[in-house]
Amino acid sequence: MSLALRDLRSKSLLPGTSACPGCPENMAMRMVGMALGNDVVMVVVAGCSSVIQGIGPKNAYGYPVLNIAFAAGSAAASGMWRALRQRNKDTTVVVWAGDGGTADIGFASLSGAAERNENFIYLCVDNEAYMNSGGQRSGSTPHGAVTSTTPEGKKENKKELLFLMLDHHIPYVATASVGYPHDLIDKLRRAKNIEGFRYIQVLTPDPYGWLFDPSRTAEVAKLAVQTCYWPLIEVSHDKVTVSNESLHCLKKETRRPLRDFTSLQGRYKRLSEQDFQELEKYVDYLWDRISKLMD
Repeated sequence: MSLALRDLRSKSLLPGTSACPGCPENMAMRMVGMALGNDVVMVVVAGCSSVIQGIGPKNAYGYPVLNIAFAAGSAAASGMWRALRQRNKDTTVVVWAGDGGTADIGFASLSGAAERNENFIYLCVDNEAYMNSGGQRSGSTPHGAVTSTTPEGKKENKKELLFLMLDHHIPYVATASVGYPHDLIDKLRRAKNIEGFRYIQVLTPDPYGWLFDPSRTAEVAKLAVQTCYWPLIEVSHDKVTVSNESLHCLKKETRRPLRDFTSLQGRYKRLSEQDFQELEKYVDYLWDRISKLMD
């Protein structure tokens, strides 16, 4: 769909934040405002966005914000939605969490809320490490990536959150990338109009953890999709849709070379040929599973 300039005006993020140059989370926060409007309350799980917003009682986010510990985001959002319902409020409740607060420390409460089909949107901004505390590996860090705790490159593959959430049989699961704003905004708007638990995982490449020039955040986010490292997909009430930007990934022969994505990032500087092949196998496996979902 087309996006007019007037749609870019958003009060979800005020200027002058303490974000690093090239911050993908600020990009994603602006898109949330474009998609969901102003009647939103935000539960921010500990991470970069806890700092970016500034010091209370005022902050840079245009929403009421509850900052909370890693493990408690989904539990707090569950209670918040119930409290709003008691007051006959139709406010959209959004959990905003990084991959550490999603794949690792916060997964228990996330899984519980999904199993109960709680009525809120869970947004995972996935920068593939604990970037706010020094860039330590997370369960979402990919194979071969150098972090402060994996100086020789991580030996395990990225945790498959997309499929883990699909196994909860919730009404809506999607992936997106800050490199494709229209796709993310469209998915957020569709999610807003669905009742029950909605999960969206957004790739947010971090220039300082992934070690690329901050001016190239959007470019790296696009390359992740174009090389099929990151899928753009949504599953709504068991209907699987692959976004146009990712359709070429369904056939291996039409995919862009994965090295176009890895070669821009310093975190892959120790990537051996064997590690690169392992990363390619992960991409093949990812798309094999997505293809089977579509059968």
